Amino acid sequence: MLRKALEGVLSAEECESIFSSFDQIGDIIIIRIPDVLLPKSGIIGRTLLDRIKPVRSVYRQSSDVRGDHRIRDLELVAGHDSTLTEYRENGCRFLVDVREAFFSPRLSTERLRIAGQVQDGETITNMFAGIGMFSIVSAKMARCTVYSIDINPQATEMCRRNISLNKMPGRVIPVCGDAADVIRDGLADSSDRTLMLLPERSDEFLESAIQATKSGGTIHYYTHVHADSRSEAAGMAEAHYTSTAHTRSEILDSRVVRAVGPRYYQSVVDVKITKE
Repeated sequence: MLRKALEGVLSAEECESIFSSFDQIGDIIIIRIPDVLLPKSGIIGRTLLDRIKPVRSVYRQSSDVRGDHRIRDLELVAGHDSTLTEYRENGCRFLVDVREAFFSPRLSTERLRIAGQVQDGETITNMFAGIGMFSIVSAKMARCTVYSIDINPQATEMCRRNISLNKMPGRVIPVCGDAADVIRDGLADSSDRTLMLLPERSDEFLESAIQATKSGGTIHYYTHVHADSRSEAAGMAEAHYTSTAHTRSEILDSRVVRAVGPRYYQSVVDVKITKE
């Protein structure tokens, strides 16, 4: 879609060098532009503003997502310089400041998959909740209680605003803090379902997820794996969980969520744990 939008603006060779997709979050586009095309950032941005509606701002992502707060550097290349927008998904509305909190629209299918498993009466611990997407979508689809934890205070404040926007007070409970500390200090053995949506650090927090989860509860363990194919990646993620977890586990499902690079996949393993 991106290359098609830029046909006639960039040469065929330049179109081949550009990344093939971008993220549209509300009325904001976030795009990666290779170094060789940085001098043409302005015309790329203005073309996207003209051809994709409704969009008011185009930002170039100039760094990887980094740090405990999971933020990235963004540089305005066209349009209005405001990183706060409203995003809608699965019947919910979300305010997100794309500079202050990480958010990916590419997880919408996974959010719906998880929410579809939630049963009325469940207590859920969302360990790395960000602005509350998984938490609020789940609470909309089932009458559950979700502890929505994030260490980034800006993300937690947006989660509070999104709880109010979607009329979820008392059902989604925002908590600002390190997930391991929050679980240790008050959420041990409280959760029917625990979400681990920080694939690059899941191993570090797996014991905390197990601590939070009741015997017989479910953990959704996300990880990144290098593999030659999507089918191989799911099996590798399952094997990695099994070698890392130190509790009895029944594998319920394992699957690729999305490709994040050449032969590099974000995968999830759904497990039911039993504590002795």
